[in-house]
Amino acid sequence: EYTIVGLDTARENLTASESRIRDLDFAQEMTEFTKNQILNQAGTAMLSQANSLPQMALQLIG
Repeated sequence: EYTIVGLDTARENLTASESRIRDLDFAQEMTEFTKNQILNQAGTAMLSQANSLPQMALQLIG
């Protein structure tokens, strides 16, 4: 009887630990994804500005 209760408790603890690990992994992955999205958007904005600089220079000259 005590062995069964102990095993049930161990199983519950293991399941809870696994759930916390999965939740943490998900949170870390979402953080990494969001960071990469921000970097991607910043890079796109920089390229857009770099591409418009020659045209702005021509407008100043012309």
